[in-house]
Amino acid sequence: MAASKRSRVNWQGYIPAITTPFIDEDTLDEKGVGLLLEWLVDQGMHGLVLAGTTGEWTSMTREERARLFTVAGEQMGKRVPLIAGCSSFTARETIAYAQHAGQCGFEGVLITPPPYVRPGPDEIVAFYEEVGAAIDLPICVYNWPPGTGIDMPLELLRRLAEIDAVVAIKQSTPRFTHFAETFFALREQVRVFGFPMDELGLTMLRVHGGDGTMGAGGVLGRNQTGFYDKLWAGDIEGARECGLKDRVLMEEWYTPELVGRFGSGPAILKAALDAMGLPGGTVRKPLLGVSEADRESIAETLRKLDMM
Repeated sequence: MAASKRSRVNWQGYIPAITTPFIDEDTLDEKGVGLLLEWLVDQGMHGLVLAGTTGEWTSMTREERARLFTVAGEQMGKRVPLIAGCSSFTARETIAYAQHAGQCGFEGVLITPPPYVRPGPDEIVAFYEEVGAAIDLPICVYNWPPGTGIDMPLELLRRLAEIDAVVAIKQSTPRFTHFAETFFALREQVRVFGFPMDELGLTMLRVHGGDGTMGAGGVLGRNQTGFYDKLWAGDIEGARECGLKDRVLMEEWYTPELVGRFGSGPAILKAALDAMGLPGGTVRKPLLGVSEADRESIAETLRKLDMM
């Protein structure tokens, strides 16, 4: 039974964790959410993650996160798979978010171990078991060391993959060897996301197959979805060209540890969206927006990639 769990969902390709537009410090920009979703779908995204790390779930009220799921579900219907970021500090709160996401038409949930408290392996397993037993949606386990302080080892991920509700792992460790060992150990059991869109990732996908990349905001539109679309169509050189553009973004805007060079990831991506005339807007405190000088550096990257 466990070996077929990955087939319960059809998630594959480039599935960005998108930003959340705000009008100001206190107001969700529902119109902006709708416009951003439409642009992303028009760019061919293979799915969308809302209220993930890039979506600033940490500064939303419970009501706002629930409202975001409602707005997105009503706007998107079943056009693309929607995955709800349901991370929180307790299983009870995570379950409440996940149940609401299911009512809004989401296909799955993305969940980190509870941040800040740094639970141990047995506590993390118990947390996912409790959530999985209480919800109907499939779970993507999110390994996000910069945000949780925990880089879950393979032994722990193997235990989580045995939980019936877990169908995927978003492996966002900065250590490629850890991603690779996770992929080769668990790929028959669950979907494993986190392929770098470079020559190494392309080679692995061509030789061994794989599910895709989840994160990075989708601000390059078809330059990012094209990596997978062209790969699946057999246009390897086209996929390589798309991947090179994604690499430019990752190298110029992020450190090798996947931390933003000009500020937080949401601030950088929102500045990029603003530069392209799309709904970016402000980040919420304690995050700060990028400086004017850094906005120009971000715009320069976009011009280099023919996005402006």
